[in-house]
Amino acid sequence: MKSKRTKACDFSQKERDRIKERDGGCIFCRMRYRMEKADSYNTSTREIMHYIPRSQGGLGIGRNAAVGCRYHHKMMDEGEHRDEMRGLMKKYLQSMYRGWDERELVYRKE
Repeated sequence: MKSKRTKACDFSQKERDRIKERDGGCIFCRMRYRMEKADSYNTSTREIMHYIPRSQGGLGIGRNAAVGCRYHHKMMDEGEHRDEMRGLMKKYLQSMYRGWDERELVYRKE
């Protein structure tokens, strides 16, 4: 049985569908972000990325997520360009949600 925190940090299928519809594809591919080593398989495989990582209590909600291809998701997770990518993702999410505040994206035990 999943804990409340695990449930809160996972994306429901309904939320995944909303995020995919909102973004329409990888936000980083649209920006042409560091595409020099990209291949068609990894850029055609879409994944939902957390802005605040699940390991840090990042909620499974649209305001904490964007669509990324496997190539960019791996790049963000491995960390070499993480800070720059988080900055770009933050700007994107701020443009999508008026009053976006990353403090509201973390699970808090009540």
